[in-house]
Amino acid sequence: MRKAYYNPARKLTLFFLALVAFHWAAAKGLAEPQTSLKTSALESHEGMTISARAWTDPALYKEKFHKKSPYAAGIVALQVTFRNDSDDSLKVNLERIRLNLTLSEDNLQALDPLTSEQAADVILRPATKNLGRSRFPIPIGGPKVGHDKKWVEVEQELREAGVKASIVAPHNSVQGLLYFDLRSQFDLLNRARLYVPDIVALEKNRPLMYFEIDLSQAGSP
Repeated sequence: MRKAYYNPARKLTLFFLALVAFHWAAAKGLAEPQTSLKTSALESHEGMTISARAWTDPALYKEKFHKKSPYAAGIVALQVTFRNDSDDSLKVNLERIRLNLTLSEDNLQALDPLTSEQAADVILRPATKNLGRSRFPIPIGGPKVGHDKKWVEVEQELREAGVKASIVAPHNSVQGLLYFDLRSQFDLLNRARLYVPDIVALEKNRPLMYFEIDLSQAGSP
C-alpha cells in the first residue's frame, strides 16, 4: 500500500498562494471606484460625498445605450455617486438638482434634469433646421412624439442607466446617470456646477447643507 506523507511545506505554499490571490482580487475590486473617484469632481461634508463626472466622450455611451445615444441628440449624461458614510439614512431630492451654467458674467442658466421620458422625447424628436435659434433658455421636454416601440426601448435604457433610488442607506452608495439637454453645447461644462440643494437625514429629520460641485475640476478618464 502506498503511504501518504504530510508535507507542511506544500500546505504552507498553497496557503501563501491563496492569500496572495485574495489580496490581488481585493485590490482589483477597489481599483475601479478609486479610478472613478479620481476622474470625478466631488464635494463631501456631514457624512455625504457626492461625485460627478460629465460624459463628454461619445464612446462612454456605447455600453449603456444600444438604441440611440443621448450625446448624439445634444444631451449630456452626468455620472453621479451619492456615498453615505454616516449612521443615518440620507434622502436626496433628485427633482431639485440643477446644472448651473455660466454663459457670461451676468447671464446664468439653471437646467432641470430630464426624466427618462423627457430625454426619450428629445432624442427621438425630429431634427430642427432653425440654426439661428437662441441657445438658451432651453425649454423643458420638447415636441411630443408617439410612444412607439422604439420610444419604449430608448426610454427603458435611459431609465435603467439613471439614478434608481433617492434614499441612500447608512454606509452605502447610490450611483447612476442624470441627463441634461445642452443642445450639443458641451463646452459650457467647462464652467458648470452641479447644484444639489435638498438632502435630509431621515432619522434625525435634519437637512444637510447644499452641495455645489465644480465640474471643471473633473480629470480625464
